[in-house]
Amino acid sequence: MSQPLQKHQDAPFFRAVNQDGKPISLLDYQGEKNVVLYFYPKDDTPGCTIEANDFTALAGEFAALDTIIVGVSKDDCASHKAFIAKYGLNVQLLADTSGELCDSYGVWQEVEKDGVKKWKVVRSTFIIDKRGKLVEALYGVNHEGHAQAVLDIIKGSGSNTEG
Repeated sequence: MSQPLQKHQDAPFFRAVNQDGKPISLLDYQGEKNVVLYFYPKDDTPGCTIEANDFTALAGEFAALDTIIVGVSKDDCASHKAFIAKYGLNVQLLADTSGELCDSYGVWQEVEKDGVKKWKVVRSTFIIDKRGKLVEALYGVNHEGHAQAVLDIIKGSGSNTEG
């Protein structure tokens, strides 16, 4: 497993397809948008649905701060498309079926629960400024109130004025 990322370092490059099969890359937003890149375990599960709905509810406020929301899981494009349609989500969802993106951000981790070890996506969020630098790297976040907390960080960081 790679080392956890730290704020102020360059965000790892990413390129993956979204729910519509369209390639999305970090370079698409450089110089123009801040990116909230959030990793979650699985489409249409309780915590992941709450988190996606919360980001959708605040999408307008993020947009006003030149910030785009991009979710990532190991689900495929068809699963993402169904998840978005079911809940009317207003976020891009990237399909990291190979796990390459999860690895590069250090969110694919071995966890132990009830004495059983297994690998899983640890819910994590990365705030990337317009220059491609990490403003924040948050591992093991709780879905409850998370979208609002991320919005507050962006409002407080002044990253909407850089570029």
